[in-house]
Amino acid sequence: MLDAVISRVQAAQSRYAEYSQEAVDTIFRAAALAANEARIPLAKLAVEETGMGVVEDKVIKNHFASEYVYNKYKNEKTCGQIEFDDAFGIIKLAEPVGLIAGIVPTTNPTSTAIFKSLLALKTRNGIIFSPHPRAKKSTIAAAKIVLEAAIEAVAPEDIISWIEEPNVARSQHLMGHPAINMILATGGPGMVKAAYSSGIPAVGVGPGNTPALMDETCDILMAVSSVIQSKTFDNGMICASEQSVIVVDKIYEEVKAEFAKRGAYLLNAEEAAKVAAIIIVDGKLNAGIVGQSAVKIATMAGLKVPEYTKVLIGETEGVGKEYPFSVEKLSPVLAMYKVKDFTDGLLLARKLLDFGGIGHTSVLYTNPRNAENIKRFGEEMKTCRTLINMPSSQGAIGDVFNFRLDPSLTLGCGTWGGNSVSQNVAPKHLLNIKTIAARRENMLWFRVPDKIYFKYGCLQEALRDLGEDGRKRAFIVTDRFLYNTGMHSDLVRCLEEMDIRLDIFSDVEPDPTLATAYKGLERMNAFKPDTIIAFGGGSPMDAAKIMWLLYEHPDVHFDDIAMRFMDIRKRVY
Repeated sequence: MLDAVISRVQAAQSRYAEYSQEAVDTIFRAAALAANEARIPLAKLAVEETGMGVVEDKVIKNHFASEYVYNKYKNEKTCGQIEFDDAFGIIKLAEPVGLIAGIVPTTNPTSTAIFKSLLALKTRNGIIFSPHPRAKKSTIAAAKIVLEAAIEAVAPEDIISWIEEPNVARSQHLMGHPAINMILATGGPGMVKAAYSSGIPAVGVGPGNTPALMDETCDILMAVSSVIQSKTFDNGMICASEQSVIVVDKIYEEVKAEFAKRGAYLLNAEEAAKVAAIIIVDGKLNAGIVGQSAVKIATMAGLKVPEYTKVLIGETEGVGKEYPFSVEKLSPVLAMYKVKDFTDGLLLARKLLDFGGIGHTSVLYTNPRNAENIKRFGEEMKTCRTLINMPSSQGAIGDVFNFRLDPSLTLGCGTWGGNSVSQNVAPKHLLNIKTIAARRENMLWFRVPDKIYFKYGCLQEALRDLGEDGRKRAFIVTDRFLYNTGMHSDLVRCLEEMDIRLDIFSDVEPDPTLATAYKGLERMNAFKPDTIIAFGGGSPMDAAKIMWLLYEHPDVHFDDIAMRFMDIRKRVY
């Protein structure tokens, strides 16, 4: 039965691949509008079916997956010719990858289905969803709404489909089917690993274990507010949400007080031990706490907390399996660490990422003008999204707190996280780009001086122009013979009459060496000339050119200039 579904979608995609950009954009718009209109009932269905998350937040996620994604990519070219440059003979054509297997998690069953459906439609791909068994109704409902709107806008009837009764075996069969051209995987580490092990090109995401570091210069009120805004969103189920807060000693108590003031519950040692006991069960994250409220999780641990409690915070010190608060929790449960200073905070953040979230997301709260800490944090964190002063759940998915970050619900983690993509997944990742290159020989050109003076008596005229250009310091490069015979005396007299200071380097030998050029360069660096005059034949001229190059372009390596080349343009200064 699944093979028949695959065959139908494959046939539909073959027809859809012939659609024009205008037709595709009409379908894309219709599908996005339909998904957006259904955002509320789909959110209610997802919470009802899975028992996880917050309806109001899932409404926002559905809205994001439809309206935000549509408005970001509505004008992007994804069909046929997307670039043309006649001067350089380049044409780029966008082609669909073909048939996509879409893996959808239980944490975001409707928004992820909407997002992947829209990306597939925009890029003329067909997609078959493998929903999570505990979220199949809501995922299929979202896919149906997008499909029906697309068909009404004249898309092929089977361009989107799904596994009606999903299980591990059917998901693996789908991912390994020879008709599948790409796997777009969002889910747990096991499912993503299976996608990459299928032998079919895959775009997947790794686990998130986002650390948020607060240094002593941060705006505490804004930092704490942002963390709570992010950590409570959909009960902490976005994989980019903060899992740990690292606070420098100088502001630690103040940060704790602000968390308590804003509805977080600071667990004492005994309470923290009880919550830790239900975070990990049988060596894995307890699925029972995922997407649940802080109050419910406290109750599960045998605790009673105020009904207004938004987040449970456990103070801890270690990182690893024996420290449950240090894992990715996908719930409003947060680890809190105290460190001596910013440097220790960096080391701890690296440990947390290495343990369970490398490549995903990290956050720094600091003074926006603290360029040094921002630079160090960016360099130290092996994360594809390094966020500054923003809630990570809403910040990492893009287009909310930074409009240059692509809106996406599939967040690549690069090779650090075992992924093939290090960006927020976008239409460009679902396209094959063909480049048609016409023959265009490299442009040929040569450079000559602005003025060339020749014949007897030209010396004074040439030097007079130097004076009129405002030159004040001349460095003369010549050889020992010309210097000893006084052949340069007319040159010196003219320069002195124009009040141009001069220095003479006369140590150029026949066929000068690089050592001679560096010797002259040392003199030039001391004299600081604004004009270099080569006086003599080929040897002084060659030596002066090298001295000028090393003086004017100190970053240039002479070996690069001396290298044999095929294109002189690469070596002209």
